[in-house]
Amino acid sequence: MGKTNSKLSHEELRDLREMTYFEKSELKQWYKGFIKDFPNGTLGPNEFRKIYKQFFPFGDSSEFADYVFRVFDRNNNNQIDFKEFICALSISCRGNLQEKLQWTFNLYDIDRDGYITYEEMLQIVEAIYKMVGTMVNLPEDEDTPEKRVKKLFNMIDTDRDGKVSLTEFQQGAEKDPSIVEALNLYAGLV
Repeated sequence: MGKTNSKLSHEELRDLREMTYFEKSELKQWYKGFIKDFPNGTLGPNEFRKIYKQFFPFGDSSEFADYVFRVFDRNNNNQIDFKEFICALSISCRGNLQEKLQWTFNLYDIDRDGYITYEEMLQIVEAIYKMVGTMVNLPEDEDTPEKRVKKLFNMIDTDRDGKVSLTEFQQGAEKDPSIVEALNLYAGLV
C-alpha cells in the first residue's frame, strides 16, 4: 500500500471495501486525496502533527497526535500508509461502539500490555487537555487531568487492581456517557 500509484488496483479496492465501512467511490476519493497530500504514499509523524494542528489550533495537539499516530501505525514502521490510514479512519468515523472502544483502548494502552494503568490514562488525558486548551469549560471535578483521571479510573477499575482491562473499559463506557461522546471525535470529519 505504500506505493505511489495514482489509482488503487481492483484487488486493493476489494480488500479495503471488505476491511472498512467505506464505499468504493469513497475509497477512491480518499486515496486520491491521500496521494495528492502525500505523494510518496506514506504519512509520517510530522505531517500527522500538522494535520492535528489544523483541527485544534488553540492548543498544543502534538503530543496527542503522536499517541494517535501510534494507533494508526499498525506495523510500527513510523509511517502510515493508505491502508493503515483508511482502516483507522473507518473505525473512528463509522465503526460500531465495540470497535471504537477497542480502538480507544489501544490508544490508552500505551505500552500495549493489554491494560490501561492510571499513569497511561493520565498521559493521554494530559495530552487531550493540552490539545483543547481553554476552548472547553469543564466542571470543577474534572478541571485538571488528574481530577478527570481519578474520577474515570475509580469508575472503570472495578476490581481495584490498579489497571483497567478491555472488559472493564467497555463496561465503564456504559456507565459514563462522556467516554462514548469522546469517541465521536472524528464523526463530523467524514
